[in-house]
Amino acid sequence: MAEAKFLSGNLFRHVTVMSLTASIGLMAVFIVDFVDMIFISMLGKSELAAAVGYAGAILFFTTSFGIGLAISAGALVARALGAGDEARERTTHALAYGFLFAAVFATAVWLSLETLVALLGATGETAALAVHFLQIIVPSMPFLIVGMMGGAVLRAHGDARRAMMATISGGVVNAVLDPILIFGLNLELTGAAIASVIARFVICGIALWPIVKIYGGITRPRPLGMLRDLSPILAIAFPAILAQIATPVGQAYVTREMAGYGEEAVAGMAIVGRLIPVAFGVIFALSGAVGPIIGQNFGAGDMDRVRRGFNAAVWFVGIVILLVSALLFLARGAIADLFGAYGLTRDLIYLFCGPLALAFFFPGVLFVANAAFNNLGQPFLSTFTNWGRNAVALIPLVWVGSALGGAPGVLIGQALAGVVFGIVAWVLALRVIARGGTPERARQELFGREGRLMTLFQARR
Repeated sequence: MAEAKFLSGNLFRHVTVMSLTASIGLMAVFIVDFVDMIFISMLGKSELAAAVGYAGAILFFTTSFGIGLAISAGALVARALGAGDEARERTTHALAYGFLFAAVFATAVWLSLETLVALLGATGETAALAVHFLQIIVPSMPFLIVGMMGGAVLRAHGDARRAMMATISGGVVNAVLDPILIFGLNLELTGAAIASVIARFVICGIALWPIVKIYGGITRPRPLGMLRDLSPILAIAFPAILAQIATPVGQAYVTREMAGYGEEAVAGMAIVGRLIPVAFGVIFALSGAVGPIIGQNFGAGDMDRVRRGFNAAVWFVGIVILLVSALLFLARGAIADLFGAYGLTRDLIYLFCGPLALAFFFPGVLFVANAAFNNLGQPFLSTFTNWGRNAVALIPLVWVGSALGGAPGVLIGQALAGVVFGIVAWVLALRVIARGGTPERARQELFGREGRLMTLFQARR
């Protein structure tokens, strides 16, 4: 049986190590996207940069679907480890369901690309370029999602290093292929898309390798086991997916508002959109990193340690935000120059590298709270807080910001929405932890409440 390593030891150290190692791999992918934007900007065609901005909003949507499935896989395996149960079948079934769901979703998105791009406000040649870019990348989505789920399973085992290496390897492959395909073979946008597809296959393969070789492998799925695990997978995955897609839906609204201010504004928003995950990759990784810590201790019934782990993660967010915001402010001119940004595009970059970076503390707390909700059997609270941020608060605040401040007001309204629901999520998470469960509840969340059915499954094992 694999070791549940987060049941003892310094919690702040666990949070720091898991977050930093997870963020290195995650940032490798984000940095490649960032470099993609630099390369595309170097081509000197504003319509290409805008097309990548529109395509990025849709890819964010598809990746968020994968994050929801990864959350489900990680929580399922982490709880099994914390409760002292065999996690091999849970891993197998989660990955099988993930590939199936992702294949169906990718097909639906691919068939709807023209409509989705038009909904974002793209028109003419820019829209055609965005659709072309997405038509190449979207079919590889199931392999990326299985790779993401494999990384979540590795983190559930506490193996953040190997999870990190999967995404780093994909990032390195993408970074090497980008200049070759974009400039060397003169494929421009097509080359960037092909490089991304190859990188996704690399991430998938390297994430699955240690699961097979080190953690007991992947067993043959059993029909009864698949039926047993479908309920807990959907119980976490469905609300987690709903929660995750709230962010790209909100971003799509922001993109549409920005489209009214021209391609300069869209290009500025696209650059900021690539800069955020690079600058705050540690924060983006925190939700997946702290989830296994909370999940294992919840599975063991130690709610005091769950509470202290949550508080350690919030402190970690504050420290990271202060340090990164200071660096962004000092480097804002160099960052804008790197993209050859001027006019409105430059103004938006400066705005993000100032007060809006500090405001990212509250979305960071929201990420930690979502990890708590998903691993404490309250995944619909993640759905509530994410949709609250990205629809209930974001739409009116962005609308008002746009009316009062133009394109900069759009970004300010988006940031204020994060502040409001970051505070709401913080309060709700503390209440959920205070009313936390027991080891029996953890087993119920994982396997269902029908004792006789659980006994039957155990007898057949």
